[in-house]
Amino acid sequence: MRKGWHKFTFGLFLLLFVLIIYTIWDNNRVKVVNQDIVIDNLPDELEGFKVLQVTDLHEKKFGANQERLIELINSIDYDAIIFTGDMLISENSKNYEPFYTLLEGINNKEHALFVPGNTDPSSYEVFQENKLSKVEFMEGMEKRGVKLLESEYTVEKRDASLYFVDFELSILNQKKKVVIPEGANSKEWLLMKHRNQLLDDLSNLYRAIKPDDVLIALNHYPIVDSRIDQIRDDPNQVFREFDLILAGHYHGGQIRLPFVGALFVPEPYYKRSGLFPPQDRVKGLWEYKQTKQYVSTGLGSSQTISFLKFRLFNTPEINVLSLKRNR
Repeated sequence: MRKGWHKFTFGLFLLLFVLIIYTIWDNNRVKVVNQDIVIDNLPDELEGFKVLQVTDLHEKKFGANQERLIELINSIDYDAIIFTGDMLISENSKNYEPFYTLLEGINNKEHALFVPGNTDPSSYEVFQENKLSKVEFMEGMEKRGVKLLESEYTVEKRDASLYFVDFELSILNQKKKVVIPEGANSKEWLLMKHRNQLLDDLSNLYRAIKPDDVLIALNHYPIVDSRIDQIRDDPNQVFREFDLILAGHYHGGQIRLPFVGALFVPEPYYKRSGLFPPQDRVKGLWEYKQTKQYVSTGLGSSQTISFLKFRLFNTPEINVLSLKRNR
């Protein structure tokens, strides 16, 4: 009896050891996930247009000077590269080096955009003379060739246009702009004034956009079905005819179990705040009411629970999304 117990204990420890070694190895590699996105009436000029999505780095390093991740990204033929937030581990972190080093090594940044996540700092701060300026993190990022997407960004391919828009700004009703009192110069009012200017930019876009143009919204947080319904019912918001929404944040659940999937995603719109979420709404491509959405599991892990700052059965990934015409 005792000998059998010893064998069981040894086998258990051996299994645990193998699991630990595998998890360490798996957390330090990156896979490329390819996904075709079928869009009705996609212009011929945008057939095969490739978007590379990078998200939720959380200061993770993949080799010295990010060499493994940089080499992988530079081996991919893409048209635009999109960073959907959470490059840092917290909004107060000053450890920009893992992200900046990655940006410095990337070759193709012709169309490179960033939307912030919940662990990235606020985009703006007020300096002397009541002027609104981008924070150090954003300025450093833009110096390295990646643009902070605040309203819209246009990619033109001959007669076709593809528009990237900030999701949260794009759903605001332009007719509901905040009236700024004369002389108001607090940070809050300066941000409101700046937002009004961005809303004007989007208003001009919506007047110019053609039926065959492609509209892609970027957001850090996935837009769950119930929130889409909520936006549609809110008179202060307008749900646009997005061809695609790109997001991150969930990490694919971060801790995943074989044959089960994600145990938890940080989503207040779900029952139990995301405990045992619907598995078809955790990662990858889904569609709700004619709106396609793609959610990447990303690269890093959060430190919400310090001893769980790792991914289990959840290989870090970057994503290549290829636009295809519905034939």
